[in-house]
Amino acid sequence: MQYREPPGGLSREEYWFLTKLKRQASRQMVPLVDKNGEPFNYISVDPIPQRLHEIDLRLGGQVKMPEQVTNRETRDEYYVNSLIQEAITSSQLEGATTTRQVAKEMLRTGRAPRDRSERMILNNYMTMKRIAELTNEPLTKDLVFEIHGLITEGTLDDPTAAGRFRRADEDVAVYDTLTGQKILHKPPPAPELDLRMQRLCAFANQTDGAFVHPVIRSIILHFMLAYDHPFVDGNGRTARALFYWSMRRHSYWMAEFISISHIVLKAPAKYGYAFLFTETDEGDLTYFILYHLKIITRALESLHEYIARKAAELERLELELRGIESLNHRQRSLIQHAARHPGKSYTVEEHRRSHNVSYETARSDLLDLSERGLLAAGRKGKKWVFTPERQLTGRLAAIGGRGSATLV
Repeated sequence: MQYREPPGGLSREEYWFLTKLKRQASRQMVPLVDKNGEPFNYISVDPIPQRLHEIDLRLGGQVKMPEQVTNRETRDEYYVNSLIQEAITSSQLEGATTTRQVAKEMLRTGRAPRDRSERMILNNYMTMKRIAELTNEPLTKDLVFEIHGLITEGTLDDPTAAGRFRRADEDVAVYDTLTGQKILHKPPPAPELDLRMQRLCAFANQTDGAFVHPVIRSIILHFMLAYDHPFVDGNGRTARALFYWSMRRHSYWMAEFISISHIVLKAPAKYGYAFLFTETDEGDLTYFILYHLKIITRALESLHEYIARKAAELERLELELRGIESLNHRQRSLIQHAARHPGKSYTVEEHRRSHNVSYETARSDLLDLSERGLLAAGRKGKKWVFTPERQLTGRLAAIGGRGSATLV
């Protein structure tokens, strides 16, 4: 509207006022209030209905998804990658400084975190896995406390602040990221948090009353937890975790394959503005809903792009390994990685975590590759370690019965 010419000689202020009146007539009230006791609301403006329809089809699995996601043999790899992606980027939004490469290495190998940033990422990863087990649980204060405790374990200045509301003497505010001085949001006072959490849980579990689309309900949960800021730290990570919990609870099973934080991290200021616009415009959640739907749509596009890249890599791998049909998809994935990283070593535990399989399955995969002369097996302490044999691509060609081989 900022760039639209007002009709009929109206001033921009008059045009905005009339538009606002028209929108208010169609707004839907939400049984949640701001810190002044005024109810939040939203309006189903374009393109909200269209984006909700697309999300229903794509995240609910009603549109045919790529075979790599629907096939149980290969979907675990994409699931693990999504968990890692969300764990890393959600933590980076809250200040974690660990690089993605180092964080992925930590999560895949299972080594202990070395600093606070790595601990934040590990906590996020474990929380996302835990959420998958809580799909059928109603939202309660204790469940929110459990999620917050998992997210903040070992990262708070005061360890006793995990899994409890902030106290009145624990001043909490949201500051602008540029200067760190300007207060953008002052959350509700601590004595109100218990009642506000009761209302939030009731809204999350509600099945009667006015219909609220499940995706919008999940988005509002995200907003409200962050708005209330009930904890001394970890509010953003907990809010995003609640979004995933709600999406899974409402049968959007594909939600576990997308990372919203990965998209948010590309332009974090827009994330903050979506909160700010809602708070400063009479609790109009439409701003945050529109923003969040766009994030989900982009996360879906990113998933499809990732799947397309992996499919292209798999096609190249299949071309190179056509003569070794007995290798399974996990072994082929490892060989491709090994060909690109000749100095890399692999353990049974790392292989198990990467593909979400049993220890025995992972061990069998690696021993088979060793017997084929593709990996060298050796001990490092009590662990078996597998490293690529020299001239791995040539060995692949020889095993496949081909004259040459080049993995790209």
